[in-house]
Amino acid sequence: MEIALRAVRDSDLPVFHRLMTDPEAARMAAFGLEDPYDPDAFAVHWRRLRESSEVLRTVLADGQVVGTASVYGTAGEREVTYWIDRAYWGRGVATAALRALLAEVPERPLYARAAADNAGSLRVLEKCGFRETARAHGYAGARGREIEEVVLILRAS
Repeated sequence: MEIALRAVRDSDLPVFHRLMTDPEAARMAAFGLEDPYDPDAFAVHWRRLRESSEVLRTVLADGQVVGTASVYGTAGEREVTYWIDRAYWGRGVATAALRALLAEVPERPLYARAAADNAGSLRVLEKCGFRETARAHGYAGARGREIEEVVLILRAS
């Protein structure tokens, strides 16, 4: 399977909306938009992101839109995030997409956060060189409660 990144297009947004409203994926990701089910709020959120200086990419698997990968935040505190279609979990897509994003954004350090029970995402981050630096608690809207999250860092090699 060929994994590639490209700039986000308007036609990607309905796919992103579908992915981010998948109940199981939202539960696993735990942190996300306050109301991902409102398509207008979702569109406004993405319009704002696309007008910012953030690095936003669409993830393609064999030419099909299967997710998003981004770097956001202020210098020295920038974070990576990604969201992959659940149908592609466990197939190396997230790892390949994150590696491509990291090659595109050489800035270090970069940070990441994941729900402590999201073993798949933690494994992806570790394969890409991120290391745990802390544990924290935060409100996870998709779960409706506070949960433990892992904070990771990717330092310059």
